[in-house]
Amino acid sequence: MLIKERIGVLASFELRGRVVDVLDLEWYETGKRIMRKRTRSGREVAMRFMNERPELTEGDVLYADMDLVVVVSIVPCAVMVIRMGSLYGVAAVCYEIGNRHLPLYYEGDELLAPYEEPLYRWLVAGGHGVSRDERKLLRPLRSTVAGHVHAEGGLLSRILKVRE
Repeated sequence: MLIKERIGVLASFELRGRVVDVLDLEWYETGKRIMRKRTRSGREVAMRFMNERPELTEGDVLYADMDLVVVVSIVPCAVMVIRMGSLYGVAAVCYEIGNRHLPLYYEGDELLAPYEEPLYRWLVAGGHGVSRDERKLLRPLRSTVAGHVHAEGGLLSRILKVRE
């Protein structure tokens, strides 16, 4: 089956007795434009989102006919759970995560990032409120900032000046 667009969200989709087949995706697959996967029941799915990155999330409906509905489920993965502390601490943690080009997610009053051992050790050694857990990465933290600078006038320099 070829999927070219998201057609709805399961929460507001009328099933009318149709079978729901789940397509499991890893967090890093949710933005892929071209991909082949199999649903839990073994159906082959080819996805080609040509106009834009799909940014798929939990419960997105990708296909529906008279008998079947294919729905996205995000697979839980190892994550670093960062609890908010001081403004300086949050800025330093976010800077380090961004410097490694890791995506950042949020859930309630916690920040989540895919687990990376060296960064996790750095955060623990720095006394930041971080723990390891297994969760679904569902709500990416979006930014309109384009690019970054590793120079004197960069973002970290400005953040550090706030602390002084």
